Amino acid sequence: MPNAGTDDNPLRVAIIGSGPAGFYVVERLFKEQGLSVEVDMFDELATPFGLVRGGVAPDHQKIKSVVRVYDRAARKPNFRFYGNVCYGRDVHLTDLTAHYHQVCFTTGAQTDRNLGIPGEDLEGSHAATEFVAWYNGHPDYRDRRFDLSGENAAVIGVGNVAIDVARILCRCHEELAVTDIADYALEALRESRIRNVYLIGRRGPAQAAFTNPEIKEMGELADADVEVLPEEARLDALSQAHVDAHGDKALVRKLEILQSYAGRAPTGKSRRLSIRFLLSPTELIGDADGQVRAVHLVRNELYADNGGLRPRATAVTETIPADIVFRSVGYLGVALPGVPFDERRGVIPNDRGRVLAGQGKGPLVGLYASGWIKRGPSGVIGTNKPDAGETVERMLEDLQAGAVLDPAHPEVAGAERLVRERRPQYVSYQDWLRLDDIETARGKASGRPRVKLTRTEDMLAALKGAGA
Repeated sequence: MPNAGTDDNPLRVAIIGSGPAGFYVVERLFKEQGLSVEVDMFDELATPFGLVRGGVAPDHQKIKSVVRVYDRAARKPNFRFYGNVCYGRDVHLTDLTAHYHQVCFTTGAQTDRNLGIPGEDLEGSHAATEFVAWYNGHPDYRDRRFDLSGENAAVIGVGNVAIDVARILCRCHEELAVTDIADYALEALRESRIRNVYLIGRRGPAQAAFTNPEIKEMGELADADVEVLPEEARLDALSQAHVDAHGDKALVRKLEILQSYAGRAPTGKSRRLSIRFLLSPTELIGDADGQVRAVHLVRNELYADNGGLRPRATAVTETIPADIVFRSVGYLGVALPGVPFDERRGVIPNDRGRVLAGQGKGPLVGLYASGWIKRGPSGVIGTNKPDAGETVERMLEDLQAGAVLDPAHPEVAGAERLVRERRPQYVSYQDWLRLDDIETARGKASGRPRVKLTRTEDMLAALKGAGA
């Protein structure tokens, strides 16, 4: 048998996860000159594109246009999508090593970090990612319930996920009605009585993780005033020294936007977004029925530590009302059956993408990681492209050295037969294109980008009706 990667013996690659990280791996592999490669992508969801479909806010359609790049790769004859197929349930690592030369895990960071404070488990305290998945129509979260009947909401964190949650809570119905937000979420938010949204960061404005377009957008909401306290918009001496020393134009612009909000008078809009800094939650306070009603906060000050600025508590505290709380303070990957996992960091241990057997041990032949499950939850969608490039370089180096798996059944038909046996109702990429047509047609009828199918059984029924 000739070496893998030739026309007679194509390199067979399995990718677990169909988000941006996975598709950038596909794109880079397909660009390699002289390489004959066949790629099969697996996802437990029936639909591809991961967080672009299930995580990017519905009012950010321009960001979602990146799927056109992924679609070009997915339409190539040497690519196959196996949706509605769950790794660890329908296929296992031993199955993959029997059918592929290389396996790359791109499953992201699927769980939220905890606050680690009393009251975190009160009714009305939610992980922000669950709310995001709910309003985006993720099948696993569509039946979650979020009580929006109170007036006050607190979002803990100042990253882009946190600011997305705050913005969706502040949008009026007319703004949301032209997006691809899930129908049930659109109706629930229409009935929302939330009037005050607090966005709370433990460090100062110079350390806020949200991007400039995100924070600028908050000042342009149709029916929500934005508020920043002047004393919290001002930089402490350490932060000012950092800004002066680095001359970061994007950071300077971010501070200008925030400080412009500090001087803005309310205009009488029905909702108010209050962006707070240098505060950490120390307790969620509930009522007699176990429902969250307030957040107890401690004022922080910044101090220098190992070249960075960290917060520490002072003696100053305050309490804000909160009938619902969304926690957005970081994310962790989930361990995958048969694959080493770093519990502390929430990632697959790896060396530039090569999966490591464990602490102080070398790489496992044929196993790779890319995206957040590789590096942790950092960066934006585009950050996954160079990250995937680094991983694929390792894959190509190992291919050149002959350090690949030796599958007993590398033929394309063998893997497809396995999937058909284990998961007869799998969804191919051609099936997805039919679903895409159905959703966009539903959207066109109501002036929206698409109206999503949010139950897997509804997707399968729609495909059956379409003659898939």
